[in-house]
Amino acid sequence: MGAHRTHYVCSTLAGVLAHETRRTLARRVRPRRPADGAGPTHAVALREALEKLGPFYIKIGQILSTRPDLVSPEVIAELEMLHDRVSVAPFTVFEPVLTRDLGPRWPAFFRHIDTEHPLGAASLAQVYRATLTDGTPAALKIQRPGIRPVIEADMKLLNKAARFVGRRAPRFTAVIDTHAMLGVIFDAMRPELDFTLEARNMHHAREHITGFKHLAVPAVISATPNVLVQTLAPGCSIADARRADFTLEEREGIGRDLMAFMYRSYFLTRSFHADPHPGNILVHPGEKAHLIDWGMVGRIDRPLSTSILLVLLSLAQNDGAAVAKAWIEMGHATPWAEVTDFIEDMAALVPQVATATLEELNFGVTLTKILEQSTRRGIKTSPMISVLGKSFANLEGSIRNLCPELAIIDVFEDEFRHIAFKLATEALSEKQAARIALDLIIAGNTVAPQARGLLRDLSNREFTVQVNQLPLKRALQSLPFGGRHTVRDAALALGALAWWKRHRHTPGR
Repeated sequence: MGAHRTHYVCSTLAGVLAHETRRTLARRVRPRRPADGAGPTHAVALREALEKLGPFYIKIGQILSTRPDLVSPEVIAELEMLHDRVSVAPFTVFEPVLTRDLGPRWPAFFRHIDTEHPLGAASLAQVYRATLTDGTPAALKIQRPGIRPVIEADMKLLNKAARFVGRRAPRFTAVIDTHAMLGVIFDAMRPELDFTLEARNMHHAREHITGFKHLAVPAVISATPNVLVQTLAPGCSIADARRADFTLEEREGIGRDLMAFMYRSYFLTRSFHADPHPGNILVHPGEKAHLIDWGMVGRIDRPLSTSILLVLLSLAQNDGAAVAKAWIEMGHATPWAEVTDFIEDMAALVPQVATATLEELNFGVTLTKILEQSTRRGIKTSPMISVLGKSFANLEGSIRNLCPELAIIDVFEDEFRHIAFKLATEALSEKQAARIALDLIIAGNTVAPQARGLLRDLSNREFTVQVNQLPLKRALQSLPFGGRHTVRDAALALGALAWWKRHRHTPGR
């Protein structure tokens, strides 16, 4: 499987390279001849190749569509149209999977399965409408036979390619760590290969979505590694919904709740739906909106989550310099970084975002614009930003279909009250107090011997000072980011205090 798959992938991508080489040579030989009629562009050829290679490469392409620092605008526009296009396989192909996972008596679990009209067909799985023996409507998701070894082979191949790039292009890797970026995508995709992990994600999401009036997650009925049975969500894709069928209260309620739930996922639970595109949000008039397909979930740690929150808070306050500093907190400035220029870039970009509605600006795209500028200025960013940017962009695209007039900054400021309170409670918890105490103990054990050594060197006249003659600009740039977590947490606390003082007379949401 591994060698055959590697040959297939390499030959497919080589075809894209050969196609672009022919186009380049043709333009040089006949520069005045128009390109029309010369076949698909390199962007189209790349998209078609990724779709041909299957689900893993489609995910890679979708991530690349959020990275203007890596690919051109033409390629981004084409990759945004990536779809998991496969022909519907007959139900008989999936029966051995049901037998292996549920046993030979699996038909006894169902009163009916609509085998002729699948609810969805993708290269990883097919989904069918079913009715359980007790009459419960359900969705039956079955993994395609043999797909897991293909995905695992793809992961190994790209890991090797990323390590090769890291060795051959260290300066590029210093800013864009392709190996780490792939690792983030691998981790986010693993539940798509094991439905018990997806079921766990659904249980977790249901626990945290119960407080939202307009949202729900289907309940898991049963799960095995290759078969998932869940309650059937009503309605259609949010992209196909007619706004006129919903009241204004419903449309705004669904839009606000979707954003609020995702904000809490990013900054409180730190586990979020990484692929909330329109097909994964089902809506119906008079019903809650259902978030489905929890196979791709992103997870972020507390420091990164706090830094991202600082970015959004600074955007809401129209503070470009603060956005730049918070962004650098998520990674680091390389020795050749142009931090001053990056701050100026943000000062020009941020005012365009602060008062925009979804009709005027895509906030997920704003994150990718910041990412593009930071990469160009030599600032390395966390690889999780790619997955987060994809999640943001998909979410906004979904909400735009139903409630385009919703102002994303307004929703954030409303939700920040709840998030700030929860973070303050977390900071004052017993666990956090114990951690601070341990940090102080470790620091105390370290400082005393160092102080004794310093005094000994002074008394023996052996104390020396080494001066590294860094460029002045670089030296000055390094100052604001000493004690990184302390600065970040203090900035967030001060921002929260300023926001609270400005809004303390505003009625609660």
